[in-house]
Amino acid sequence: MAEQAFDARDVFVAFVENKFAGYLTICWTSTYPPFREATIPEIADFNVLPQFRRQGIGTALMDKAESEIAKTSPIAGIGVGMDSDYGAAQQLYVLRGYVPDGRGLHHKDRQIHYGEEVIVDDSLALYLIKKLR
Repeated sequence: MAEQAFDARDVFVAFVENKFAGYLTICWTSTYPPFREATIPEIADFNVLPQFRRQGIGTALMDKAESEIAKTSPIAGIGVGMDSDYGAAQQLYVLRGYVPDGRGLHHKDRQIHYGEEVIVDDSLALYLIKKLR
């Protein structure tokens, strides 16, 4: 019988008055190689629906995720897109104490190097880390 690999994830969902408001996923084994190699869990797929933003829902989801990660890891990781659609997330992560991991931009499973050209899309990301304890 062949071994099956699976990606262990925890999903947290937020509701406001029984209405779906947002979600966040912890990927315990990141697909981003530097996080995976250093066993840094990654907060991924974080989204609060526009009509529920700026009400503390994102903060509550991030607090919960960081609390869960801190039980097993001193560091949390997160990737953020580089276009203006991710502007609010970029600001939130910096305000929460996340800093770049120092490896520059990442696009479609590879690091971007000086002089390269890339298409700015949802795959272009900067990865950030935060010391939790």
